Amino acid sequence: MSGTVRHRNDSAALLVLVAISIALLTILSAWKLKQFKYRLMNESGGAVFYGMVLGLAVRGFWLVQGEHTENIESVCTCHDLNSTPHILLINSSSQGHCYRHVGKTSERCSLVSAPHMGTFDPEVFFNLFLPPIIFYGAYTLNQKRFIGNLGSVLTFAFLGTFISCMCIGACIYGFTRLMVLLGQAADGEFLVTDCLLFGAIMSATDPVSVLALLSDLRVDLDLHTLLFGESVLNDAAAIVLTHAIATYDRMGAGPTFDPPAFLHAVGLFLGVLTGSLLLGFIFTVITALLTKFTRLHENPLLETSIFLLLSWSSFLSAEAGGLSGIVAVLFCGLSQARYTSLNLSPEGRTRTKQLFEVLNFLGEIFIFSYMGYILLTFPHHVFKALFIFGAFLSIFLSRACNIYPLSFLLNLGRTDKIPLTFQHFMMFAGLRGAVAFSLAVRDTSTGARRTIFTTTLLLVCFTIWVLGLAAEPLLCRLDIRVGEDEEEDPEHLSFEVATGRPDTTQGLWHSLDYKYLKPLLTHRGPPLTDSLPEWCGAFARVFGTPRMQELAVQDGQQLCETEPDDSIFNLEKAELSSTGSDSASEHCEDLLEGDLGLGTGPAVAVEA
Repeated sequence: MSGTVRHRNDSAALLVLVAISIALLTILSAWKLKQFKYRLMNESGGAVFYGMVLGLAVRGFWLVQGEHTENIESVCTCHDLNSTPHILLINSSSQGHCYRHVGKTSERCSLVSAPHMGTFDPEVFFNLFLPPIIFYGAYTLNQKRFIGNLGSVLTFAFLGTFISCMCIGACIYGFTRLMVLLGQAADGEFLVTDCLLFGAIMSATDPVSVLALLSDLRVDLDLHTLLFGESVLNDAAAIVLTHAIATYDRMGAGPTFDPPAFLHAVGLFLGVLTGSLLLGFIFTVITALLTKFTRLHENPLLETSIFLLLSWSSFLSAEAGGLSGIVAVLFCGLSQARYTSLNLSPEGRTRTKQLFEVLNFLGEIFIFSYMGYILLTFPHHVFKALFIFGAFLSIFLSRACNIYPLSFLLNLGRTDKIPLTFQHFMMFAGLRGAVAFSLAVRDTSTGARRTIFTTTLLLVCFTIWVLGLAAEPLLCRLDIRVGEDEEEDPEHLSFEVATGRPDTTQGLWHSLDYKYLKPLLTHRGPPLTDSLPEWCGAFARVFGTPRMQELAVQDGQQLCETEPDDSIFNLEKAELSSTGSDSASEHCEDLLEGDLGLGTGPAVAVEA
């Protein structure tokens, strides 16, 4: 038993070492190419490439060992009831497990068909690496531009995702019927729900790939907001839509339309989406109140740790409760940037952003390298030429049916129109990645689902390598501004953090946000005693802070580092920031030994 445990530990250590080696190769390769101004490969494409190299090496190693994969049909053919198969191959989800029958327990049983034994558990893999990627994408959205383009972003993210799902599903269904006519598929092998499921999976554009592409090229900031905001939010719509379609399929509706099952799926869609959004916001409220009414800001390490753990808990809690963890952590990231970031110290805010940036970067490399690895080691790939061709065609048709009509409708009400050149690039830049892969890998139990999984992997590789590399020439062809300095419109976490002044923009949402949410969750905005009715006076006194705006201006912990040429702050505020910082530093040094910064009330700035 001890030998078996030691063997497993050694195998786990070897897998981790291999993953780290791939990450190092990817980082060094991408750095070298960027150093020489070559855009032949970004981090995502490099990770996929090195993952494929590893998968090819694994397959070659086991071929040298003389091991061969045996199909379960040939292995389990028994001529009489008392015969026992020597080898049993079990396919469970995306993994295959092989068991060899031995006569004596002392005999050593060699592994059979090692390519399946080399796969990881996708659930553990994505629970570890996917949440920081989704959170970072939402947390680093330019809040001011995002709110300014909120209507357009939501339209592309939700209505556009539904249009893409329907277009891809209809196109794929047509190709599957053609496959039946040509004898390449059996009648009934691909149901309408399978085609719609594939449409929902491929409607999820990848925020990691889009962010890497836009950051490298430094495109027009409005185009950056539209594309990145859409890629972040449409993941939520695609995930919940996939879940609803899968639920409808599991209810056994078959090829005929089942109204009760459809209504149940629609209700589940709305329930999962709403519940996940609320759960993500609940964790934001907990984090914001904890950082508001304690003195965690006096210890940036503690506040960063609390911020990380509570944000990650939103994902895990949603998954444990049968909701969508990605949707929960997505909305948690958006609301944490809006509220909790105002309660963090400058050092804590910097640490938090850098920590999630590193986790996002490493998670991207590991997930994309895993895609390349499993592309060559998954034992049950199903390659159907017509299905793959239809999928490649449908992603472009669906993107066109999504971008151009919606842009036309949005331009009817927008003062700042979406140019046709922007629309061309948005149609082109629908990169697929980690979310589409995570949705496809969850179920490979049937031939149709394995075809979907194989095609999804091929489409991810195509969009990352081909469309990603062709983006810069297309920008030049369309004459879209590139190389813009992000410092002209800094991507700080919120308007208040960027300017140090309250956001008093008119409108229903801004009124609700400024009068109620910010005074409740932060030290910003007017006192709750002025905003709430008199019968809520006790609540306002408990959760509000008197003279919040004055305290925020006088607080030594300034909420951002100003630019040298920033005209927002004058010399007096700069001097106040310096003096307040010194006072806060002295106050931190006065903490009692063993005090972890868990005070009982909000910290008050020390007067200079």
